[in-house]
Formats: sequence, structure tokens, C-alpha cells
Amino acid sequence: MKTNIYRVVSQSDVTYIPSMRKEGGLVAKCEIRLKTLGSAKRADEFLAHLSGNLALCRFFEGDVVAASFIYYVREVDGKLYQKVVCNDIVKLNR
Repeated sequence: MKTNIYRVVSQSDVTYIPSMRKEGGLVAKCEIRLKTLGSAKRADEFLAHLSGNLALCRFFEGDVVAASFIYYVREVDGKLYQKVVCNDIVKLNR
């Protein structure tokens, strides 16, 4: 798995969804918007999903993080949708 360095643009509030693994349990979930390091106009920006304990970690705009992801692609009604799930994320010291 490849790990890259990103800058945090924003993070959504944590919500709780029913767990598929534990009956009656809940799993924390949120989304984080990350930007690759580079010039402001040319840097790529994307949205990733955080779940479980990772969703409970708070990151703020401008934080520099190292992160790795799992990419899912699925087809729904003939259209392809990509989902980016953060496998691991760590805040780096400045």
C-alpha cells in the first residue's frame, strides 16, 4: 500500500451508522477532504471516508498528514462510482 503526504482542506462532523459486524452496535463515520502538496492551482483535491477510530480523530484545515487509501469502484445502472476509504492517516509535526 502506498502512503502519500497531503494537506487537510476540511473534515465533516462525525455521524454514527449501524454496524454490520456487531448487532446493535454503531460505527463512527466522517469524510475528509485532502489536497496533494504542490502549487495551489494545480494540486489535486479529493474526498475520502474515515470510519471507526479514524473518524474520531480530528484534523483541522492546513494540517499536514500522511495517509494511505483503498479505492473501490462499483457499477450502478451502467455508471461507475469510485469510493475512496482511508486505511490509515497520521498527522505530521510541523
